[in-house]
Amino acid sequence: MYHIPGRIGDFMTRTERILIVGGGVAGLTAAVALRRSGFEPELVERAASWRALGTGIVIQPNATRLLRYLGIGSEVEKAGAMVGRFQFLSRAGDLLSEIDLTELWRGVGSGVTVERGALQNALLCGVDRARCRLGVSVASLHQRDGVVSVGFSDGVSADYDLIIGADGIGSTVRALAIGKAAPKYCGQSAWRALAPMRRHRAAEIQFWLGDGCFFTTYPVSAERTYGCAYIAEPSPRHEPIDGRLARFRERLAPFGDSFRAFLDSLDRDDQIHCSAVESLELPQWRNGRVLLSGDAAHASSPMMGQGGCMAIEDAAVVAELLETSPTVDAALNAYSPRRRPRVDWVQAQSDAFGWNVLAPAVVRDAAIRERGAQAFRDRYAPLLPAP
Repeated sequence: MYHIPGRIGDFMTRTERILIVGGGVAGLTAAVALRRSGFEPELVERAASWRALGTGIVIQPNATRLLRYLGIGSEVEKAGAMVGRFQFLSRAGDLLSEIDLTELWRGVGSGVTVERGALQNALLCGVDRARCRLGVSVASLHQRDGVVSVGFSDGVSADYDLIIGADGIGSTVRALAIGKAAPKYCGQSAWRALAPMRRHRAAEIQFWLGDGCFFTTYPVSAERTYGCAYIAEPSPRHEPIDGRLARFRERLAPFGDSFRAFLDSLDRDDQIHCSAVESLELPQWRNGRVLLSGDAAHASSPMMGQGGCMAIEDAAVVAELLETSPTVDAALNAYSPRRRPRVDWVQAQSDAFGWNVLAPAVVRDAAIRERGAQAFRDRYAPLLPAP
């Protein structure tokens, strides 16, 4: 059970040289959690400014409860939109199944959908920006006797007792400390956009299921709506910016008029963000005093909407273990056994869900009508207890 103790133990006086690499959800939440537990971590981010990558994100209740513990839950909730229902719809718009998310997560919390930039700003409210360096990346790592010597891209070097690699699926820290690992292509491409429009029914996430593709949409604020088309592709391919909007509209043409308002509100090719859906499964997340977190350790396909949530859980758990364990190594030894079962479950269920919703419509739609709601509840049940 994750908790934040009321006092700071002797650990802080022994080890307070902690470096977080990466300023995304994983890195910023780690900075917030460690600071809340009494540490003063440093953070480096390769981007020259606080600029969030991506469009929208779902922060589900297993993560929002931790953000509340960390004192920034209200900031995230104010930045986004609260959602209480999940719907599966056919290509024609017929309701196949509906899940009451409030009932599913009763006693845990509420789900929030939010723009990534707004989430980043909310997380920064809990970070000591004076201890963050932008436009800086890690160039080298060397370990000896429990100390990690780090060389930075700006020529500076420093020693640390712990490095948290939270620098995403293409992690430099992972390559330097553990080895190169290629992400796995999940068989789909994602076409994402934020539309400047208000949703008529704001409190729901919708999955529209087509043939070889599906489209999800949800509000991220009172005035903006997120939409993403997941399209089955045998191999990843580059999508040039020129002509993206026209191709996006073409991809969604089989859904008829269902998304006309969403598509009509978009007017530029650069509003469409395209990427391959990838995941990453590693046998180890740690080498000595270097620990990987978030997508750097266990990127998942987005089908359960748990990628950011797992990163938030990672941050909360590592902060708790560092505060309550007698040594750094004891904390790190306890981390993987604590996190691995949940992460493995999310990755396996995300992969299975992604393939199931792309099954032939005549089989898939009937199965979702009959068992969709119960399967959805079963998928999330292991995440109801605290990590």
